[in-house]
Amino acid sequence: MHAWEQIQKTIEYIEEHLDEELNIENLAKMAALSPFYYQRLFSRLVKKPVAEYVKLRRMAKAAGMLLQKDWRILDIALELGFSSHEHFTRTFKDTFGITPEGYRKNPQTLNHMTKPELLLHYTLIDEGVPLITNGIVLEINRRKVEEPICFIGAKQDVPIQHLGGLGTESGIDPLDGLWQSFHAQKQTLPGLSGNAEEVGVTFPSLEEGYFSYFAGARSKPGAAPDGFMNWELPAGEYIVCFFEAENFEALVMDAIYKAQQYIYNTWLANHKLQTDTFCAERYASHSPETANMEILLKLKK
Repeated sequence: MHAWEQIQKTIEYIEEHLDEELNIENLAKMAALSPFYYQRLFSRLVKKPVAEYVKLRRMAKAAGMLLQKDWRILDIALELGFSSHEHFTRTFKDTFGITPEGYRKNPQTLNHMTKPELLLHYTLIDEGVPLITNGIVLEINRRKVEEPICFIGAKQDVPIQHLGGLGTESGIDPLDGLWQSFHAQKQTLPGLSGNAEEVGVTFPSLEEGYFSYFAGARSKPGAAPDGFMNWELPAGEYIVCFFEAENFEALVMDAIYKAQQYIYNTWLANHKLQTDTFCAERYASHSPETANMEILLKLKK
């Protein structure tokens, strides 16, 4: 068994026992490693120390439980192994920047630590061959876009650390407000195409230390009204990563991070391919029924 498989085995165990006390020595024994080497290898592969990872996964689980009104906050705290309501509240606020009470009263989209699938770092799939791993199906193909595709939407600049920390850092999603604002005004925008598929595009910002994110929908060519902008998906050859998950929440909170990590860090790197500086996320819509999407990366000539 490869070393990463040993670590993944303990990741699965942790996920199933978040409501129990987890002991480093027992996890290391499960991985057939010394406690020292287990912690060292875990940190290298997961990008977090074991104790911090466990805390962040507990907080991710807590966020979901808080949306179920039949759970008292004290009960959630005790269920996840916290000694008191105060300890739980402090940890939750330190993690997400909002108290459990505040989140329950005003739910917001929270970025959280994603459970890693280390298989995606070590498996190279052929084009057109689906890869099935825990919770997602992923497939990579090439596609030619013959003519530019027009979109209309809005842009926001976000500190670069939010891009690098996707899937590993926790906090209020800085892009949730952008999407909510766009959806509130979407039906008033002129020139939307019939299906009005949506796109989220990441590209370099003119402001140092930031990246730009465009949220929009497919449209006919034409000038954007005040407060909005046009963006075109250029013609050219693309690497397209199609993936699906169990539901929309899993798609945008977990699967997208895993797909991006796979295509950038494993697939493109091993094929020695270079792409343009933008990354387009293409959705049928942001409805709860949407369970699949595409990442499009334009190949450099």
